[in-house]
This record gives sequence, C-alpha cells and structure tokens, in this order.
Amino acid sequence: MAKCEVCSKGLTFGKNVSHSNRKTSRTVKPNLQSVKVNNEGTVKSVKVCARCLKSGKVERAV
Repeated sequence: MAKCEVCSKGLTFGKNVSHSNRKTSRTVKPNLQSVKVNNEGTVKSVKVCARCLKSGKVERAV
C-alpha cells in the first residue's frame, strides 16, 4: 500500500489536462522509502515518505 507510516500520506487523485483541455484521471504516489527505524529499542523496517526522513521525524537505525 502506498502510504507513509509516520504521517499517513497516501495517494492523491487529480486530472491530466491536455492541450485540447480534455481531462483524464490520474493518481500521484508519495515518494516512499523503505527504511530501518529505531522504535523503542527495536529495529523495524518501515515505509516512510521522503519529507518525514528529511525533517527528522524518523531516526534511522545504523
């Protein structure tokens, strides 16, 4: 499932608009990364969006 486990960011829906102004459906997926995270002393593999990684909401396990 395309969803961040920290901020629960998921799919976004919208429209592609052509030059002739025809509309078709589209989906935009978040930039998810599989990361090993320290969670209360245990190491867990989690899918996290790049924004949460960059802002420091998640601490990576080394």
